[in-house]
Amino acid sequence: AGPQQGCVLGIDLGTTSVKAALVTGTEQGLALAHSCTRETRAHTDSPEAGPQGMEQNVQRIIRALNECLAALPQQQLQRVSHIGISGQMHGVVFWKSDKGCKWAESGTGPAFEPQEVSHLVTWQDGRCSPTFLSSLPLPQSHVSLATGFGCATVYWYLKKSPDFLKAYDASGTIQDYVVAMLCDLKKPLMSVQNAASWGYFNSRSKSWNTDILKKSGFPVHLLPEVGEPGSIAGRTICAWHGIPKGAKVGIALGDFQCSVYSCLTERTDAVLNISTSAQLTISMPPGFQPPETPDPSSAITYFPYFNDDYLAVAASLNGGNVLATFVGMVARWTEELGLQVEESAIYTRIIRAALAQTHSKLSVHPTIFGERHVPEQLASVTNIAAPELSLGHVTRALCHGIVQNLCSMLPVQRLAETGVRRILGSGSALARNEVLRQEVERVFPLPVVYGKDVDAAMGAAMVL
Repeated sequence: AGPQQGCVLGIDLGTTSVKAALVTGTEQGLALAHSCTRETRAHTDSPEAGPQGMEQNVQRIIRALNECLAALPQQQLQRVSHIGISGQMHGVVFWKSDKGCKWAESGTGPAFEPQEVSHLVTWQDGRCSPTFLSSLPLPQSHVSLATGFGCATVYWYLKKSPDFLKAYDASGTIQDYVVAMLCDLKKPLMSVQNAASWGYFNSRSKSWNTDILKKSGFPVHLLPEVGEPGSIAGRTICAWHGIPKGAKVGIALGDFQCSVYSCLTERTDAVLNISTSAQLTISMPPGFQPPETPDPSSAITYFPYFNDDYLAVAASLNGGNVLATFVGMVARWTEELGLQVEESAIYTRIIRAALAQTHSKLSVHPTIFGERHVPEQLASVTNIAAPELSLGHVTRALCHGIVQNLCSMLPVQRLAETGVRRILGSGSALARNEVLRQEVERVFPLPVVYGKDVDAAMGAAMVL
């Protein structure tokens, strides 16, 4: 990039890490100039929700974000004209609109620190049982309500801990919170993408189900205003890590849509992403509108994309988190046997062992986190034979199960019917696990292309 050329900063606030990417324009198009990733280590206990709760400490998320920005070249940050922000969908964080953060000097210039802010209740939260969800009013939405959705979590607080909500007057996803703090928005602004992921949002009219919610006593004053993906939410109210005051900030976007946007150029491509969770997605034809009411038993969800388009998505709750749980289990077993092995070392060894086993008759249905369309169906292992109990066999079967589960949600036949010619493979779990890649190629009889840098931070920058 030339010295006069502007930069766009893309930020992704993920489930386990924060990424910041500086993108510049070149003769060939947009290019990644610098990036930085930091683990958030933000998981925290949920005293009210118990073991079903899944919460994150917002202070730790923002600390990781500040560390990312401090690590980027100051000279290029000073040339940032636009900031695009994406993040984990469905979750909700609450704050006081006039006391959501405080600005203070850091080593690289002013930065904000969370102040009167709740924990983030994430998309993985399980406090809303099927029985609880069935007690709620029926949404007017094409998306079935599920635990971990923002509106469902608000209902849970309303019924289980109403005093909690009285301390706050604003809410949004974690990415909406960051945009609101950067631009000092008195009323949070949320994209159609994030609003649809909360439930009780009509994507056709692009409005909340306000009448339905009011009748049940839902605190509708907490709901953000809604805007179009790709629009500008506001401008930075002061310099931020050297980024000039007045830089334009895009409305916060869904990390999934941004990941797809960063790589999907042809409607004949499908995107397979396996990170913490897993998704297989295809583009719907221009003009497609989802059904007015959802089929609760359908594994396919239609996500609002950009320019009024939709993606058909098999969004599995079970991806790299299943392998992480398996590794954690092995680590605990070895510890109980009086041995100490780092989880990173276990991961490397089980992959090596699985590569030595080209096939396993063991059948693992890996849905330990359930699925939104069948929350009560958990994991199972069948076809267990004595010769196939090695770590290699089990790991191979587990990897196959993760891919096969996605395929059962969006079958090969459906891909063929929509004209899909190849699959773009992406995601951190897929990138570092050769066994998973082998199983993708075994399950899907289509060319699979890896190396497409599917990156929500990059996608968030590209949108602007």
